[in-house]
Amino acid sequence: MISIKKKPKRRPISIRRNLAIYWSFLKPYTFLFVLALLAILMISVIHVFERYLFKYAIDGSTQFGEGTLASSAFLHLLFLVAAFYLASLLIKALMNWLQFYFIHKVESNMILDLKHHFFKHLVYLSHKFHTTHKSGSLISRIIRGGGAVENMTDVLVFNIAPLLFELLVVSYALFSVDRRTIFVIFFTVAAFIAYSTFIQYYQRRQQSVANVHEDTEKAYISDVFTNVDSIKYFGKENSITSRFHTLASRTKNAFFRTWNYNQWSYAGQNIIVGLGTFFLLFLSFKSFLRGDITVGTLVFVYTTYNSLLGPLYGFMNGMGNFHRSIVNFDDLFQYGTISNDIVDKLHAPKLNISKGQIVFKDVSFSYYKSPVLHTFNLTIHSHEKVALIGHSGSGKSTVIKLLYRLYDVDQGAIFIDVKNIKDVQQESLRSALSIVPQECVLFDDTIYNNIAFSNSRASKREVWQAIRFAQLDKTIAQFPDKDQTIVGERGVKLSGGEKQRVSLARALLANKKILILDEATSSLDSQTEHDIQQDLKQLMKGRTVLIIAHRLSTIMHADKIVVLDKGKIIQLGTHEQLIRQKGKYRTLWRLQQGGYIK
Repeated sequence: MISIKKKPKRRPISIRRNLAIYWSFLKPYTFLFVLALLAILMISVIHVFERYLFKYAIDGSTQFGEGTLASSAFLHLLFLVAAFYLASLLIKALMNWLQFYFIHKVESNMILDLKHHFFKHLVYLSHKFHTTHKSGSLISRIIRGGGAVENMTDVLVFNIAPLLFELLVVSYALFSVDRRTIFVIFFTVAAFIAYSTFIQYYQRRQQSVANVHEDTEKAYISDVFTNVDSIKYFGKENSITSRFHTLASRTKNAFFRTWNYNQWSYAGQNIIVGLGTFFLLFLSFKSFLRGDITVGTLVFVYTTYNSLLGPLYGFMNGMGNFHRSIVNFDDLFQYGTISNDIVDKLHAPKLNISKGQIVFKDVSFSYYKSPVLHTFNLTIHSHEKVALIGHSGSGKSTVIKLLYRLYDVDQGAIFIDVKNIKDVQQESLRSALSIVPQECVLFDDTIYNNIAFSNSRASKREVWQAIRFAQLDKTIAQFPDKDQTIVGERGVKLSGGEKQRVSLARALLANKKILILDEATSSLDSQTEHDIQQDLKQLMKGRTVLIIAHRLSTIMHADKIVVLDKGKIIQLGTHEQLIRQKGKYRTLWRLQQGGYIK
């Protein structure tokens, strides 16, 4: 199970680097983004224009009340104000529609691009990476990263751009009306932003800590549900639930501390806005009492100032989302800095296997500085069946992982048909091999699709040939949905034997010249194993086969048996040869009496 960490480490967050990566995803859609900004600018102009119309209507009403404006002229003024106002409503509605249309196009494409980029990057990272990172955290960060793209783009379009455009348009409008009010507005806006930024700086740091706690919690949830059978078998529901409560409580407390900054932010913001309103009205009324401005201008100044408050509060709320997005970006973008430790050479060719000869030459390998193989030499000729046996930890599985180049050898080399596997494309290497693994993990998909996964070009007839070979046809016939039965996550709806038969069918359908059987029949009952062993002999014909087995009775007819101990070959020969020699193989054979190595 995942361990519970007390204090997650903080990483320094580079806003510039994260924004640069964000921009790389936005850049292909710059034109659409600019169109959305132009629509927002038009909306800001219309907002101020509507207040100008209101100013003229009030001033006209004042003149009409004082008798300095004729009723016909006043009615004409009101008609023009109404006409312009209705026209502005139509234009604003159109601009709003265009704004959302363009930005939704940008966001949906960016989210797809980001998810695809990082999903592909993570999938191609090495086996070592995936054995040291929790799948729950990977899932959480990809999803949060997609949400962060939407939030960041919304901040730019709906929070930052409206405030900048409103300030620009309002400043231009007030410059000819009452210049002193411009200074009050700018001081208010500057103080508001400075204070809010100060609070959000500390809130961002706490958000980073909260994200680490949340990732740990999600990774734990993923680990629990992956191993739910073990929890049931050992009756550990209470202890697991208690441990989850501890993790969830830490996440809650971390987010609570993050959200607490909001109350300080809102309190200070309200004081700054209140003071700004006071000084604005004070100066405006002084100008009005001196006769420098009209009632309409006084109303225009106040309503225009009020129109800035919405974008101003929206800007600071947006900055909160901005910092949260930066933190979420950082959590995901750090994976982009991880390079694959298994790298193809430049212009490496694809591997095409013609004979299927495998040679391990002076191979040494250590796992986390712990030696596993020592000067390992083994030649497997074309169409030869070679079995590897030995106690757990003797190096059998490591041989397979090195052959698949899930790890690179420390010394020596591995050749397939005289080609060093480090000189060919690793994906082509793995595609050229076929394996029945010891632990068969299936996709949460149909039985048919799980088998067809190894050969997407196979016909339905070929898939069913593989099904019948693995003796799955009788089992499938008992399911209501037959071969379209969903097997569940990791194949949980199937028994161990059924999963292994799916794996056998998958390997047969792949139809490769090199076949690896890693405990291929360990989960089958004796009768099914006996039946399949006969079919396996047919499957192995014309192929180079590497077999790992604990059950020695399954490898008696191998062309060569290799006995491993502590990463070294201690015996090599056929069953008949080894059974006559004093050594580990004969000892194991006698212990098993046809069964398993203890």
